[in-house]
Amino acid sequence: MNIMIVGVGGQGTLLASRILGNTVISEGYDVKVSEVHGMSQRGGSVVTYVKFGDKVYSPIIDKGEADIILAFEMLEAYRALPYLKKGGKILVNTQEIDPMPVITGAMKYPERIDEKLSGKVNLITVDALKYAKQAGNLRAVNVVLIGLMAKNTSIPYEKWVNTIKTSTPEKFLESNLKAFDLGYHLK
Repeated sequence: MNIMIVGVGGQGTLLASRILGNTVISEGYDVKVSEVHGMSQRGGSVVTYVKFGDKVYSPIIDKGEADIILAFEMLEAYRALPYLKKGGKILVNTQEIDPMPVITGAMKYPERIDEKLSGKVNLITVDALKYAKQAGNLRAVNVVLIGLMAKNTSIPYEKWVNTIKTSTPEKFLESNLKAFDLGYHLK
């Protein structure tokens, strides 16, 4: 299984990849993870490749190989589209975060990205920020999305919950568990 997690710096993509990696390890899979940080501390692109199976030799996912793209932001979803394999799924947070060229006025944020994606791929969109607010933690967007993705795997719900319990600081545990549950029970 090839999963690509994309977002911008500060959205929690690295925690999401840690939760994913530790959960599939607990299921007995061989796992390889590779993180590409770009300008992550300045809101730049962050990409994480997670591959798991009976035996995995490389963490890198080439174009056309991703079974699932978990996108924390609309533009990052659009940028990652070439990596999705035919029949794969793209799970997208509808949040839009302006990249530096948009902030400086050098470019405009592309319009109607969701329309450009729909019809071309198996697309699931969610306002993960809304559910993170419901969970009581605006920063739990990543865990809402992990919940949505978890529902699209064969790994039991309890395994995900156990990993969140061991990967999350105590002060965020309750909100992260609620965020995961909200994401898991969407669509």
